[in-house]
Amino acid sequence: MERLQHHADWPALRSAITPDPVVEETVTGILAQMTVEEKLGQMIQPDLVELTVEDVEAYKIGSALNGAGRWPGNDRRAGAREWTDALDGFWAAAERAYRDRPFRIPFMWATDAVHGHNNVYGATVFPHNIGLGAARDPDLLHRIGVATAREIVATGMDWTFAPTVTTPRDRRWGRTYEGYSEDPEIVDPYARAMVRGLQGDAGELRTDTRVIACAKHWVADGGTFEGEDRGIARCDEDILRNVHAAGFLAAIEAGAQSVMASYSGWIGSGRVEERVHGSEYLLNVLKDKLGFDGIVVGDWDAHPYVAGCTQGDANNVIKAGVDILMISTREKWQSVHRTALAAIRSGDIPMARVDDAVRRILRVKMRAGLWDKARPRDRTLAGDQSVLGSPEHRELAREAVRKSLVLLKNDVGALPIARTARVLVTGSAADAVAKQTGGYTVTWQGDDIGTEDFPGSSTVASAVRAVAGDCTVDPYLEHTDPAGFDVAIVAIGEDAYAEMMGTIKPWRTIEYGRLKPAYARDRETLRRLRAADVTTVTVMFSGRPLYVTPELNLSDAFVAAWLPGPDVTGLTDVLFTAPDGTVAHDFQGRLSVSWPRGRRSFAANRVPRHIPDYQPPAGEIIQKPLFAYDHGLTLRDPAPDLGDLPLDDEPDAPVAEPAGDAWFAIGPRPDGAYTFKVSATDYGPRPLPLDQVMKTSYILSEPIDEGLALTFTGARTFVYAQSPDGEHRDLRAQLRDGGVLSFAVRVHQAPDGPFWLTCHDDFPQQPTVDITGRLAALPPGVWSRLEIPLTELAAAGIELDHVDVPFMLHTEARARLDVSDVRITAKREG
Repeated sequence: MERLQHHADWPALRSAITPDPVVEETVTGILAQMTVEEKLGQMIQPDLVELTVEDVEAYKIGSALNGAGRWPGNDRRAGAREWTDALDGFWAAAERAYRDRPFRIPFMWATDAVHGHNNVYGATVFPHNIGLGAARDPDLLHRIGVATAREIVATGMDWTFAPTVTTPRDRRWGRTYEGYSEDPEIVDPYARAMVRGLQGDAGELRTDTRVIACAKHWVADGGTFEGEDRGIARCDEDILRNVHAAGFLAAIEAGAQSVMASYSGWIGSGRVEERVHGSEYLLNVLKDKLGFDGIVVGDWDAHPYVAGCTQGDANNVIKAGVDILMISTREKWQSVHRTALAAIRSGDIPMARVDDAVRRILRVKMRAGLWDKARPRDRTLAGDQSVLGSPEHRELAREAVRKSLVLLKNDVGALPIARTARVLVTGSAADAVAKQTGGYTVTWQGDDIGTEDFPGSSTVASAVRAVAGDCTVDPYLEHTDPAGFDVAIVAIGEDAYAEMMGTIKPWRTIEYGRLKPAYARDRETLRRLRAADVTTVTVMFSGRPLYVTPELNLSDAFVAAWLPGPDVTGLTDVLFTAPDGTVAHDFQGRLSVSWPRGRRSFAANRVPRHIPDYQPPAGEIIQKPLFAYDHGLTLRDPAPDLGDLPLDDEPDAPVAEPAGDAWFAIGPRPDGAYTFKVSATDYGPRPLPLDQVMKTSYILSEPIDEGLALTFTGARTFVYAQSPDGEHRDLRAQLRDGGVLSFAVRVHQAPDGPFWLTCHDDFPQQPTVDITGRLAALPPGVWSRLEIPLTELAAAGIELDHVDVPFMLHTEARARLDVSDVRITAKREG
């Protein structure tokens, strides 16, 4: 690919969509007639399930979105017509809102179509970006953009929050798969191609077959320290500009009409730490230095991350330069509206800032032709179910899968597989579509889906059955002797996740076999196949490279398949021969991210080629990769003599063992090693004293009976005990021995809503156990002991191998109860 230019300063960009004097004059005329309330309505963007048509009329709301897992009428199977009809209702409400005004402002609908129209039943789902990056094919990206735009407009929508143009530099980040590559030499041309595919060339955005694109997340979310999601990027401005902003520069030049701000922040040389949503500097770089004249949209409920903001107050975010606020619940967006309206009237939010935001919104709506387009249900493709998942689009997705596969290892004779071979399909991902699709698929996490959610889908098992004459499927070799097969296809992979739910904390390994017990079973399967002397082809589904050297050593061939989507016939196209025994399709994918050599080598370690004198950020581990960026074999390549790849001999970090039976307690003899804390949605963690009264808007805590009397006021509140200095305990021994988390409790006012308990190392990544009913069943005003078996916590999905918060109560309800003598014991007491 073409070598990227090194920018010594922020460049003045020229967008493919240039200012139109007629548009500017028209926008100025409308803006001059708008009331403050009408302007603010354009800046608020609620979610589908938190907005009514009456709200649109009353608040003059200008746009809305549907998050993942949100469907019209809560119907998971809603098709093109149902989506179009629902959105048409909101459009009509906006028209009614301006019926008595001398102008109108059309409504606009946005969605997270990040790998195809992935929230809509029947739509084409393409591979996630990390796989597309391996394809090294900008034209493929352009065609995917065109296809995705057609499916979006078939559901009556105008705007997609894509493409993601981040440059992920740390494998621990749970959003690694959202980026095309660790190097902007791939991100740059891909950003251009996808924006052009979605929006078309100049003028095409006004047609019924294109949608507004959004480059996200500005800026450096892929460079946060230790891969922390919503964390802080620590780098100088040269790296910020030339590595992390490269995709945005390309997207803006290609004509992207919106940019989404990042949850994350940046701290550079000589600069204080700032969250992007509250950074006037970074937002003004975007608008003033780069010359971006489109919409800056905030991320989902991101405003409380900014100093001085709360869930109900986004004033500092508006003042910093965000134009549209994406807000989740009805209560929150109405509160933000009230506080912003008061601040505008008082002059705290300058009217010039409001006018800048609304001018940008109206400009983009006009460039998208929304004043000229028919209502959603009357547009060219609206409600046409045949567009969703059309044969042409599915064939394009199949091509994308083929091109994204990276062959890491191939011993002589392992691939391709003859269709006449006796094939065994095994591994945890053998028949698990969620492992293929990853997050942001139907639902936010994408972990509660099945083949029934994808008409015409295929898993490895069904795809192999379709081409192999003799095929047996047994994911864990529970019913099969492998000795009778010519070849085994072992499908392994990560469970689906999105955002912080997939982040690997700094103290944990990135070794696949040690991340979850189910993953370890895959290694045992490979050992059994090696003992049976069966040719073994391993296919790995993952959102990032992981340490899999043991699995590589136990495989004759190994394919990185990334997150290809719900149809993997593109995989079998390459694994198997054509019916006549010749090669049907060859591998062509090459790594867009380097593959780790060690189980703790987390960060990208290759120097971006176009950055002079590049110095890695503090904490980035420099280590030669096992497979370098650009590695990828074809079937024509001679099998490299890898031998047995060296195992990483770095020891695991020691884990503190429990001291004694009841190793954690508060009152009557508090264990000083643990600190009680409280936090709420709008307030960060603060110490919760055991010996004095603490009163806030969200909790009243009073010392009583050498414990705590807690009054929860109805705000989202967390009360928890945390170990010192990040010390973690392994509770698996207690789990095996029938261990119990218990506490003494005296209920004065039972919760009037859900009340949860958890024990974890990374909330909110860890699930919770609902104890509402148990608290309500206790006799009021009497001390009782509530016991939660560790097996119940584990069954809920709570990981107990690395615990730093052994006890947390979490609620948004009102309740009053006393808590004392919290402990974990190896068995039920008494």
